Amino acid sequence: MPSSYIFSSESVTEGHPDKVCDTISDSVLDACLGQDPGSRVACETMVKDNVVALGGEITTAAKFDYREVVKAAIEEIGYTHDDCKFNAANFFFLNMIGQQSPDIAQGVDAAAAEHKTTDEQGAGDQGLMFGFAVNETPELMPAPVLWSHQLGREITRMRKEESGKYPWLRPDSKTQVSVRYSADDKPERITAVVVSTQHSDSISTAEIREILRADLIEKTLPADMLEGAELLINPTGKFVIGGPEGDCGLTGRKIIVDTYGGMGRHGGGAFSGKDPSKVDRSAAYMCRWVAKNIVAAGLAARCELQVAYAIGHPHPVSLRVDTFGTNQVDEAKIEAAVKEVFSFKPADIVAQLNLLRPIYRKTTNYGHFGREDETDALTWERTDKVDALKAAAGA
Repeated sequence: MPSSYIFSSESVTEGHPDKVCDTISDSVLDACLGQDPGSRVACETMVKDNVVALGGEITTAAKFDYREVVKAAIEEIGYTHDDCKFNAANFFFLNMIGQQSPDIAQGVDAAAAEHKTTDEQGAGDQGLMFGFAVNETPELMPAPVLWSHQLGREITRMRKEESGKYPWLRPDSKTQVSVRYSADDKPERITAVVVSTQHSDSISTAEIREILRADLIEKTLPADMLEGAELLINPTGKFVIGGPEGDCGLTGRKIIVDTYGGMGRHGGGAFSGKDPSKVDRSAAYMCRWVAKNIVAAGLAARCELQVAYAIGHPHPVSLRVDTFGTNQVDEAKIEAAVKEVFSFKPADIVAQLNLLRPIYRKTTNYGHFGREDETDALTWERTDKVDALKAAAGA
């Protein structure tokens, strides 16, 4: 039997330069879909110092001021302090958005035109997507990334909702949690917690460490798992220069933070700024929905789903279910049940998950998965196919 091991995952807050870009890209996507659900959007953002540059391809009937959308996103994140060079009140804006290539549009729409139905919409690109679920937390997410997200969400809540108590907090923060697992893959305890947060120059590192130990880490993480953990808070010391002033940011550079924290595989495609005709996003959501329902149905304790597509083709070229030996019924029966209960055609994914809505800003930060508070918007987090899967698998 293999020995126990430690697994670590990280999260970043919305003020991290890469997440600033994801937030802006998803804000542009929502602005398009809010007026025109048929929008085709691939919006990329880069930020550095006080410059925001948009690029990519958008075809939409929506009319709005791109700069105002960007400004509103920066304000919502919280870059409104005079001591931050990157600031919603004063930034340079470059708009390099073009239209979607007719060659790509042809591939996506060709099958629909051939069959005279949007049900046969082709995939927006080739590629492979994964979904993952595990029963070690109520959210059916890996514990290290779930706890890292919880720390990130809480420090953001402290900054925004209790600014009078923590006026020194600034938007750029990172968290990381290391968990020791038993030989049979059960979380035993947290071995290390890392929190790094941007701050004003008005507070010492010693004060930050004491406040975040007591008010953030010990109040957020489960006490029975935290005993004896090493706590590393702003380990480099001073962290006044942060956000886009400290580091260039790009859309789509936090794909492991967005998914499962490194537990479970990743196909490589980023999510933010892409409309659901892009299977990088929509099929990854689909795979999470299926994997979560498999685990919620008790068919397996751990499940990973892979699908792959060819551009312009409406059916996946492959589908694989892996339960890592935790299955309660034969894997072939689970895979057959998945194919019976779910459709993986791009148009069907969009319809099943109701994806042509301006919901994507809700997904941007603290993980696209495991968000039990947002199931009305994040439909892939529902466990509404449990009974159908059980019946189809003969469980």
